[in-house]
Amino acid sequence: MGLNQSVPFEDVDLLASDPALREALEREGAGWARERVWEAGVVAASAEAQAHSRRAERNEPRLVTHDRFGDRVDGVELDPSWYWLLDGAVERGIASAPWADPRPGAHVARAALELMWTHANAGVMCPVSMTYSAVPALRMDPAIAAEWEPRLRDGALCGMAMTEKQGGSDVRANTTVAAPVGDGWFELTGHKWFCSYPPCDAFLVLAQAPAGLSCFVLERGPGMEFQRLKNKLGTRSLPSSEVELRAAPARLLGGEGRGVATIIEMVTHTRLDCVVGSAASMRRGVAEAIWHARHRSAFGARLIDQPAMVNVLADLALESEAATATALRLARAYDEGDHALRRFATAISKYWVCKRATAHAAEALECLGGNGYVEESPMPRLLRDAPLNGIWEGSGNVIALDVLRALSREPDGLAAFVAECELARGENALLDHALATLPRSLDPWTARRGVEELALAFQASLLVRFAPESVADAFCAARLGGGGRVYGTLPSGVDGSAIVARALEL
Repeated sequence: MGLNQSVPFEDVDLLASDPALREALEREGAGWARERVWEAGVVAASAEAQAHSRRAERNEPRLVTHDRFGDRVDGVELDPSWYWLLDGAVERGIASAPWADPRPGAHVARAALELMWTHANAGVMCPVSMTYSAVPALRMDPAIAAEWEPRLRDGALCGMAMTEKQGGSDVRANTTVAAPVGDGWFELTGHKWFCSYPPCDAFLVLAQAPAGLSCFVLERGPGMEFQRLKNKLGTRSLPSSEVELRAAPARLLGGEGRGVATIIEMVTHTRLDCVVGSAASMRRGVAEAIWHARHRSAFGARLIDQPAMVNVLADLALESEAATATALRLARAYDEGDHALRRFATAISKYWVCKRATAHAAEALECLGGNGYVEESPMPRLLRDAPLNGIWEGSGNVIALDVLRALSREPDGLAAFVAECELARGENALLDHALATLPRSLDPWTARRGVEELALAFQASLLVRFAPESVADAFCAARLGGGGRVYGTLPSGVDGSAIVARALEL
């Protein structure tokens, strides 16, 4: 361009640029979906998709509670670009494909598609993820599943309304009341602090029935009065709402008093998507940073040729590749029905990968300097969106304590998790030491540190087994060998240039 400026990271081939994703797609059993994933990446990275994303973020949703005659309509006005982005995700099967076509590798293929389409917009992935995750819960009642699964496959969307003002993550403190009216139907009355996404066709709702906290299927309609849209830090294109339920008719799902047990399958699948979404965030951040460094010079040389910058970029690339490998390995556990591994590994990975995403986005933004800080850049949106997955479906303490409970209640989960990590024993001395000292019990004070150690062992084992030696050795040295406390502190001897070249093959 002649003025030492970069160019937009648009109209690029996302799959061709990402060997870690290509390899994981094949390794985890979804090589048959490569063309679909490639197509999704090409469209998501197109200048057209990026323009739609900017427009959807700029023209934020607006709640319309009443029409001009004073009658309630409880609608949401959304920019046409939002629907372009949402329809693109639904049409590619990200909301339902594994249930419509449950072939081997279907969940892995869907995770890869989600990784691609999140490059277009992270906000639309919320209703898409909830719809995907609702199906296992709906199957608790064959009659309800028979009604709703075909609708969800045809484009209907399912949301959730679980948290309340006084409880938050402590859903057992919910005060919404479910009054029985006969034949499995109840009327729900109460206030939900978060209800996403309001235009959904149905919602899974927790409420207090006579026998205790229960789960219900609530079809959007009479009795749902939306109070306001949340003014959120990020995912501004996505309308999240607060809703008042006034004798809203709903059907019991699962046993009365078994609300948490019923909803847990939905929660587990949405936690998988939290990992996938954070991996997508990291991938976008490191790609933008490397792209910028290849196009800009400072102090007499391109940024990509300067050792200090290479150290940062390589460190970001290690984190991104580890997250991608983790996300797709988890997805394979869902394909294989490996309940012990998926329950334990999903919680651990949700905690760690989502925690790393915000710092990763901040460091990637810093690589672009002032060009990354201005709102015309995609980096501020990336940074604003990054904390969401760490909060959704359980913030850090909730997840760490969940792992603590699983250690005592589900010993098969820890055994399956350790067995997976042990597949890499003998290939790296630092990993071997980490495996020998893995925590086998936790208490509330040490839970977060213990989960971190388990997560790092899991990621290191995947990279040692499947990534190039330059990547695996650098990751173990930096994450298991007492490395620095911020990105860009890789030890001497790391082949940073090789890691960076692999991270963006364009």
